[in-house]
This record gives sequence, C-alpha cells and structure tokens, in this order.
Amino acid sequence: MVILTGSSLALDDVVAVARRGEPVRLSDEAVDAMNEASALADYLYERGQPTYGLTTGLGAQKRTSLRRDDDSFSRRQVAESRVGQGPEAPPDVVRAAMLVLANQYAGGSTCVRPLLAETLVRALNEDELPSVKLLGSLGASDLAQMADIAHGAFAGIFLAPGEGLAVINSSAFGTGLAALALADAARLLDAADVAGALALEGFAANVSTLDPAVARARPDPTLARTLQRFRELLDGSFLWQEGVARNLQDPLTFRSVLPIQSAAHVALDHALARLAIELNAAQGNPLVSVTEGRIFSASVYEVVGLAAALDYVRIALATVFSSAAERSVKLLDTPWSGLPTGLLPRGGPDLGLSIHAIAAQSLAAEASLLAQPVSFTVLSTAGAEGIEDRASLLPLSGRRLAEMVSLGEGIVAIELLVAAQAADLRGYSPLGGGTGTAHALIRRVIPAVTAGGSPPMDVGPIKDLIRSGAIA
Repeated sequence: MVILTGSSLALDDVVAVARRGEPVRLSDEAVDAMNEASALADYLYERGQPTYGLTTGLGAQKRTSLRRDDDSFSRRQVAESRVGQGPEAPPDVVRAAMLVLANQYAGGSTCVRPLLAETLVRALNEDELPSVKLLGSLGASDLAQMADIAHGAFAGIFLAPGEGLAVINSSAFGTGLAALALADAARLLDAADVAGALALEGFAANVSTLDPAVARARPDPTLARTLQRFRELLDGSFLWQEGVARNLQDPLTFRSVLPIQSAAHVALDHALARLAIELNAAQGNPLVSVTEGRIFSASVYEVVGLAAALDYVRIALATVFSSAAERSVKLLDTPWSGLPTGLLPRGGPDLGLSIHAIAAQSLAAEASLLAQPVSFTVLSTAGAEGIEDRASLLPLSGRRLAEMVSLGEGIVAIELLVAAQAADLRGYSPLGGGTGTAHALIRRVIPAVTAGGSPPMDVGPIKDLIRSGAIA
C-alpha cells in the first residue's frame, strides 16, 4: 500500500503503482491539507480578491472574471487543451502521471478539494485509465496530457473555482515518465557494470585499472564506489593471478571502463536526487500557502532542473553504450582478443558471433543521437500575450531517455553474450563471484557456441534477464 502524504512519494512507490498495481490511499493529513486549501480558496473568492485561475481566466483571458456557480469555463479549458498528438501513452506512464498528480494535490498546494485526489486514487486502484496522447507537451505544464487525464477522470464532477486550472496546470506527466525512465536506466547501468566486468575476463585484461590506488588518486566518492563494485564482481577471478594480463595497456574502452561507468553513475545519482524533489514538489500555478493565508502566482511548474538532469544522464549513457559496443567488437576480432574470429571454437569460414558487432554499433550510433540535450531549447511564442515564452521539454527529455534505455538493453545484452563466449574460449578459471553468477544466468538461457553449432542470433533472453534485474 502506497500512502500519499504530498511529501513522501519515492521512486520505488511510482514503479510499484505504475507497473505492479500496488494499491494507493490518501493519508488523513493529506485530506486535511486539501480541505484547508480549498477553504482558503473559497474565502478569497468571497472577498473578491483577484487571483489568477481562481477568480480570473487563464493566459490571455486572465482579465476575464469567473462565476463561482458555473464551471463551463473550466470545462472549456480542459476540452480546448486536449491537443495531444501521436500514439497513446503506455499504461504505466499514465498511472505514474496520475499518481504524481494525486500526490501534488495531497500536499495542499493547489485549490482542489479532496474529491479530485480521491477520484484519481480510485481510478488507480480500479485500473480505470483515461486515454492520454503521448506527444504535444512543451513541459511548461503538460497541458495536453493533463487535459486528457482530467477529461477521463473528472467527467461529471463539478469543477469549483481554481480547480479547472489545477487539473491541467501540472508537469505530472513528464515527471511520471521521467521516473519510470530513470528506474529503467538505473537497472540497466548496474547490468552494464556486470557486462563490463565480464568483458574484462573475456579479454584477459589488465586489472591494474581497478587498483584501489585509483580511488585514492582521484577524490571522487562515486568512482570509489564503482571501483569497489567492480572488485566485488571480479572477486576470486583468474584476472588477479600473476601473468594473466595479455597487455601492459589495454584499449581504452577496457582500460577506462571504471571512469566511464562511474561518470554515468554520477549523472544518474544527480537525476535521481532531482526526481526525489520533483515527486513531492508543487507544480501548479497559483500556489496556495495556507499558513500565510494567501494564494499567489509562481513558476513552481518550471521543471528545467529535472529536464537538464535527464539530458545529463543521456550524455553519460551514450559513452557507456558506445564503449560497450566497442568492447564487443574487440572481443570478436582475433588481432585484439587473441581468440578465433567470431568466437567460434575452431574458427572457420562462418561469421560466428561477429554479426552482433554490427548490431551493437548500429544501436550505439542511434543511441548517441538521442543524447542531444533538449532542456535549453528556446521556444518563444506570441500565445498568451507572449507570457509563455520558454519551456523545459521535460516529456521529450524523458521520452528520449526511455528510448535510449531500450536501445542500451540490446547493446548490453550483446556485450554479455560476447563476453560470456569469450570467457568460455579463454578457458581460464575461476570467474569472479559476480561475473560467474552472471555467466551462469546467461548459460541458462543461451548455451555456449560449440564446434559445428549454430551461434545464437537472438539476444532477447538476455534482455529479459536485464529487465528483470537478475543481471544487476
């Protein structure tokens, strides 16, 4: 059971509700907070105090006064904001967005009554999801997607003053999408650590790059943590034996696997920290402050910090993926690996696993194109009298990360397949404690290539291991 308080929603909660259907309820404190915020809105409305979205229209219509007993304007705003394009958003993304939105309401920072949050919670618990278009948000509030959610979830509910704006003025869609993409990226990056360590064994690499002195020479706690993880994965490995290393210095993608993976972990940690803030942050306008007895206009819907953090993660992952693909190429090529080309046990004219190198490089090239940052893109418009003149593009940044992770799963799966076969042909033992376990998992789903046998072309079973978290 995930209990919404407005201040304690975590990434694990989002994944549990979005993908596993974990039930949700509102805390008693959240209901009280929403009642107080709604009562303040009623009080200020009665006083006739001009308040954006509460007593006035929106955007260019901010000079229009609203009637308290008529929600037709709010209904029109919802209907006219449903301009989303493209395919429908995946159900888990819709569920994540609804959960984030309900948690924002639970914080008491908007004018909404508990009824609206309760409606979202009931829809989640009964798996009644609105149809939401994936494209069409700039990230300065996900107006199109939130309007789709409001149209489906709040049909038949009278929207009190301030609620019409509150149901569409949120970046919950982009935040929910980002949360799921980051959860997948974290799992994949852990699997990429394992693949890189197994590749070191397949290459019979020089493990001086994992010497503890490296961490002492560079005061980076994430690098030290990643170095320790690699040493644990390779604990007991033949690589630590004297004279095993084939080169004094290996190619950089092997020699620099530690700083490459560490840099990606730094970027991911930063993004997860930004996400933790955003999951429990107000994202509406106006902002309700019950303790001060006021409602005021603010740009708390600005999510450039999270959008930029996702850009950072994609940039770091691009190097992880291109390096993983290059290690696969090196392992498959005799002049580099010292093993039969294509990693066939007896060599011969067949390609063996060599064709996987082309697939890995293709995926890495495509992934690198998705690494282009988007959060700094300037989008000026004459709409709303020129007031809405910038946006973070958080949904695009999150969507590109999700696409990049999907490509990366194939790249890491190929490296695991190739590294496992190289380790088999190398014939040294034992493998490390962690890499040996990963090797055993791979061999359960894909057998080693034997003399005269057909090499596996489908890495789908290894991708399933990655997605399940088994490899990580």
